[in-house]
Amino acid sequence: MTTRHNWTKEEILEIYNKPFMELLYEAATIHRQHHDPNTVQVSTLLSIKTGGCPEDCGYCPQAARYHTNVEGNDLMSVQQVKAQALRAKSSGSSRVCMGAAWRNVKDGPEFDQVLEMVRTINKLDMEVCCTLGMVTENQAKRLAEAGLYAYNHNLDTSEEYYKEVISTRGYEDRLQTIENVRKTNVTVCSGGIIGMGESIEDRAGMLVALATLNPQPESVPINALVAVEGTPMEDQKPVEIWEMVRMVATTRIVMPQTQVRLSAGRTGMSREGQAMCFFAGANSIFAGDKLLTTPNPDVNEDMEMFRQLGLNPQKAFVKAPQPQTVEAIDSEYAAKGEKPKWSRPGHTIERNEAAKHKGSLVSED
Repeated sequence: MTTRHNWTKEEILEIYNKPFMELLYEAATIHRQHHDPNTVQVSTLLSIKTGGCPEDCGYCPQAARYHTNVEGNDLMSVQQVKAQALRAKSSGSSRVCMGAAWRNVKDGPEFDQVLEMVRTINKLDMEVCCTLGMVTENQAKRLAEAGLYAYNHNLDTSEEYYKEVISTRGYEDRLQTIENVRKTNVTVCSGGIIGMGESIEDRAGMLVALATLNPQPESVPINALVAVEGTPMEDQKPVEIWEMVRMVATTRIVMPQTQVRLSAGRTGMSREGQAMCFFAGANSIFAGDKLLTTPNPDVNEDMEMFRQLGLNPQKAFVKAPQPQTVEAIDSEYAAKGEKPKWSRPGHTIERNEAAKHKGSLVSED
């Protein structure tokens, strides 16, 4: 099967709504054509700077405006990150994904420190991924030079429903950031979240946005919303496993060569449910007890599940070669002190405002 970049929403909806067994079989068949069905890539997600984010993403406990009992911390040191990366490597992870609760990257000492973290982890022969918010072309080039393997920037949902989730940045900014990363040799990781109150049409819309990118993202995380108390989405019902399997299978069919990552929400899934997701084409997970701020299955639990299912962790740099690290002193790209005009749509989302107001009432009591 050749990779298509002209999928329509109608075609994707037709796939998503197929009889369940037929959908599963088609996805599993395509999965086997492009991937080893018994190999799963294991990543460890590390929050290098937690909380205090100025954005108003309705799902996120790290937004400063919501009261969610997330303990904020300043940027970790390079040594702390190295120690965590070594621990992750010893437990079977081939990739470390570093997340910082920033709106966008700003040139300066903190970004320089992140670049040093990238260099350090790449030298451990592990894939390095970062999720730091919006980046300019020059910042993406500096990350690539340091040895970054992947950059994560999720679209979250369809362009239409995005306006119901976030009001502090625009969908176009997400696409522009992916485009900036594409001007380097860094691979793209971009997916979304289901269970935020969106329609099945919105799920299809998100997959259209991802599948029509050329090239398609090398990694697509599919997250099930973890409803956190204090966020605008605290009362959303959990996603049913059937929805998750359908979403994974549909993603696999429309993006045959992409690694489909089973991300947030795995704590609410049985092993049987996760096994169905792997059969339907998921071949990547996040390991470790926490995903930034939400719970995740213990790594020993995951290794036991792998043993039961006969799955093996994927080695590093199987899908793309290891980047070379250029030391800071030899760097071709320097900080430009850019102040890009990322958009602020400025519309009001009622449930986000209500959560913010509710939080301020609680803090005044």
